[in-house]
Amino acid sequence: MGLGSFFKNKKEEVSPEDYKELDLTTFESAERPALLIKIATVTDLKGSQTIKDQVYDGHVVVVDISKLKQDKITFERVMKDFKQVSSDVGGDIVGLGDQQYVIISPRSVKISRDRIGGS
Repeated sequence: MGLGSFFKNKKEEVSPEDYKELDLTTFESAERPALLIKIATVTDLKGSQTIKDQVYDGHVVVVDISKLKQDKITFERVMKDFKQVSSDVGGDIVGLGDQQYVIISPRSVKISRDRIGGS
């Protein structure tokens, strides 16, 4: 029996009873993920503390700083705090999107400055 005859055989009819329901709970894990990426918006100095706590806890935080840029003094203070927390944890910090966003990462997460695709 050749390979061609294998494909020429009649297809068997399959009914819903031929399928078995799988219990996926045995494959799912209740553990926390090793790394979370959190999204935040900061508008004042008080809001920066929550973001810093998240980085200290080992999370990557993407921060919308567009509203913060309206007050130059507060903006500079918050950015100094973000750079300090990045340094404290041995992480990384990078501006993104015409400096409207900042990504702050904890230890063992390096943010590449190389762009993929586009111009």
